[in-house]
Amino acid sequence: MNEIRSVLLLCVCTAAVPAGDWPQWLGPKRDASTREVVPAWTGQLKELWRQPVGEGNSSPVVVGGRLYVHAKVKGKDSEEVIAFESDSGKEIWRKTYERAQMNFAYGNGPRATPSVVDGKVYTYGITGLLTCFDAAEGKILWQVDTWKDFAAPRLFFGAACSPLVDGGRVYVNVGAKGASVVAFGAAKGNVVWKSGDDPASYASPILTGTGAAQQLIVFTGKGIASLTPADGKLNWEFPLVDKLMESSTTPVRIGDRLLASSITYGSAALRLEEVDGKPGYAEAWKNAELTSYFATPVAVDPDHVYMVTGRLPLVGKPEASLHCVDMKTGKKLWTKPKVGEFHASLLRTGDNKLLLLEENGELVLVDPQTSGYKELARAKVCGHVWAHAAVADGKLFLRDDRDLICLQLPK
Repeated sequence: MNEIRSVLLLCVCTAAVPAGDWPQWLGPKRDASTREVVPAWTGQLKELWRQPVGEGNSSPVVVGGRLYVHAKVKGKDSEEVIAFESDSGKEIWRKTYERAQMNFAYGNGPRATPSVVDGKVYTYGITGLLTCFDAAEGKILWQVDTWKDFAAPRLFFGAACSPLVDGGRVYVNVGAKGASVVAFGAAKGNVVWKSGDDPASYASPILTGTGAAQQLIVFTGKGIASLTPADGKLNWEFPLVDKLMESSTTPVRIGDRLLASSITYGSAALRLEEVDGKPGYAEAWKNAELTSYFATPVAVDPDHVYMVTGRLPLVGKPEASLHCVDMKTGKKLWTKPKVGEFHASLLRTGDNKLLLLEENGELVLVDPQTSGYKELARAKVCGHVWAHAAVADGKLFLRDDRDLICLQLPK
């Protein structure tokens, strides 16, 4: 039944990609899902290869048998993209570029995840450098210093918006006056349009809907904005301001509803609908207890969403918890505490199970039942981890605070 119901989910619209690829933030559909089935395992998962990488929380991406990772160069004010063979871990190319000298809280490596589209790799560095590489050889094709060119205010934790590439455009929440959201030409990096005055958040945009009803959804520092992808025209906006200016979670489309969350505000669900012949919304519910820090919620069916929330260290010891939430009402059905201090990430498998990557490096296979938490398998797979995992060709790719790791998933 869950398999049938999940087909009803209105997923994020992205270009078609091969089944074995994980080409961008949160995977092919930008919703933390894979078509690959992951059976329960016993013992430890087999490690196929491991490579040391520089500092960063940017997630690995995999396209056409190659893995790409974005990292800081140790001891230098530079960042680099490295391409590996995804099967063997053999390095194919490495390209380095200089960046401005800046220091940020909780690390100085890239936080945004690359996007690989049409033979190009697009990255957004922690200092606001948007760069396009040739995926085959690593040549830099173009680069834009968004913070400098648009006079964007510097973010406390650095830039973290994973670029969204679609329809020949690269969408980024730059966060400048008159250029809150900017669409760049994917081929040359030219400005196609710029829109709004909102400051940037740490969240990444999504596309949802089709044709004339398609919307670019951006979680800015002021709230949720719906824009027309072709020209950046504002359709609607919903105020959602985090008191610490730390909004980080990607908005999620679940059926006819859009879910957004931050650490001090909690969560809000908006029912997407047509208003006067144009895209609009109506508020469905709010829940101040569902305080997602930087883990994006994941839906398994149109009625239930699974969320990792955080608890601010200002009001006690930091603690991340996993919840099953009724999407119609916003009520918590059950809670599994202590899945991390600040973070744990979720990924939906092809048979509607959940892979939970806890902050301490424990990988857990969860059967997402509404009656309570049910764990199917568990293994220690890496060290401390904030980066999300990637799944491609029966393998799990992880990046902890030291290494890039490839594991064989059970068959």
